[in-house]
Amino acid sequence: MPGYRLGFMLVVSLFFLWAIAGNFNDILIRQFQKALDLNRAQAGLIQFVFYIGYFVMALPAGLVMRRWGYRAGILVGLALYAIGALLFWPAAEVREYGAFLGALFVLASGAAFLETAANPYIVAFGDPARAPQRLNLAQGFNGVGAVLAPAIGGLFIFSGVEHDKGTLAAMTASQLAGYRLGEARMVQLPYLVLACVVIVIGLAIAMARLPDVQTRTAERHDGLRQVLRTPGLVPAVIAQFFYVGAQVGIWSFFVDFVKDSVPTTPERTAAYLLSVSLFLFMAGRFIGAGLMQRIAATRLLLTFACINVALCAVAATASGWVAVAAFGLTSLFMSIMFPTIFALGIRGLGPRAAIGSSLIIMSIIGGAIVPPLMGVIAGRAGGLHVALLLPLICFAAVAAFAFRSDRSTVITQSRTEDLV
Repeated sequence: MPGYRLGFMLVVSLFFLWAIAGNFNDILIRQFQKALDLNRAQAGLIQFVFYIGYFVMALPAGLVMRRWGYRAGILVGLALYAIGALLFWPAAEVREYGAFLGALFVLASGAAFLETAANPYIVAFGDPARAPQRLNLAQGFNGVGAVLAPAIGGLFIFSGVEHDKGTLAAMTASQLAGYRLGEARMVQLPYLVLACVVIVIGLAIAMARLPDVQTRTAERHDGLRQVLRTPGLVPAVIAQFFYVGAQVGIWSFFVDFVKDSVPTTPERTAAYLLSVSLFLFMAGRFIGAGLMQRIAATRLLLTFACINVALCAVAATASGWVAVAAFGLTSLFMSIMFPTIFALGIRGLGPRAAIGSSLIIMSIIGGAIVPPLMGVIAGRAGGLHVALLLPLICFAAVAAFAFRSDRSTVITQSRTEDLV
C-alpha cells in the first residue's frame, strides 16, 4: 500500500522477533542443563511450554484483534514479549526452573499475539492475489532470525565454561552453587537487551501510520462456527499442524540424525550443518517469493511438499552423507510452507481473518506432539531413520492440502471466466 512503507517494515520486523524467541530455546535447553542441573527430558519442557503458550493464547489474540484491530493485537503481543524477557532477570537470581518456564510462557504468549496479528496484517497490506508472495517475503525475515538466533545465543548465553561430571563432583557445595548461579545469570543480559529492542519497536508501531483494516463485521452471527464454515480454513489448520510438527521434529533431531548416520562427526560439525540447513530455509523463502511471480502458490506448495516426501524417503532408507544431505535439504523445501498454507487458509475471510488466523496459529501445537512421537519411534526402532517416516507422512498431508487448494483455485477461475 502506498504511504505505508515504514509501517510495513515495522510489521515485517515482528517476524524476526518471534524467530529469535523460538530459536533461543535450543540454546536454553543446553544452558539450563548446566545452570539448573536438569536432564534432557526436564530441559525439553522448554519447547513444550513455548508451544503451549502459542496454543492457549492464539484464540484470545484473535478476539482482541477482532474487537480493537491489528495494531492493538501487536502492541499487546509486544508488551507480553517484553515482560516475559524481563522476567528472565529475577528468574536467574532465584535459579528456579519454574520461574524460567513462567517467564518463557509469558514471552511465548506475546509471540503468539504477534504471529496471529502480523501474518494476516501482511496479507491485508496489498493485492489479495499476491498475498502468498508478500507473506513469503515477510517470512523470509523470520528465516533470518532463525539463522542468527543460535549464533547470537551461543555467543552471549554460553559462557564457554564446561565441566565434566568428575570436576563437578569434586567441587564443594558453595563452589557448585556459585558455578550454577553464574551460568543462570548468563541469560540476563541477552534477554534484557531483547526486551529493550521490543519496547522500542512497540513505541514505533504505536506512532507509525498503518492501514486501518476492518476486523469486525456487521453480521450478528459472526462467531467461531461461522468462521469454521469458510472453505479451506479447516484443511489449512490441519495442514499447518502437520507442517509445524514435521519442521520441529526434523530440526530437533538434526544433530542426533547426523551422529547416527556418520558416527565420527563431531557435535560442533553437526551443529554447523544444522546452521547450513537453516540458511537454506531462509534462502528458500526469498526464492519462493520470487518464483510465485511466475508459478501459482498452490502449485509451488504441492511441488515442494512432494519433493520433501521424496527427501524423507531417501533419508530414511539411505545411510552416511547421502542420508544427511537429503535430511538437510528438507529445510529448503519447507521454506514456503507455513506462509503459503497460512495465506491460503485465510483467503476470502475478510474481516474474519483475525479469528481464522488464531485457529491456524493454534495448530502450531503440532510442534509439541510430533517430535515426542518421533522419539518414541526412534527408541523402539533403535535409530532415527525409521522415525523419519512420520515427517514423510506430515509432508504428504501438506501435499494433499496443496492439491485440494490448487483444484479449488482452478475451479473458481473457470467459473469466473464463464461468467465474463
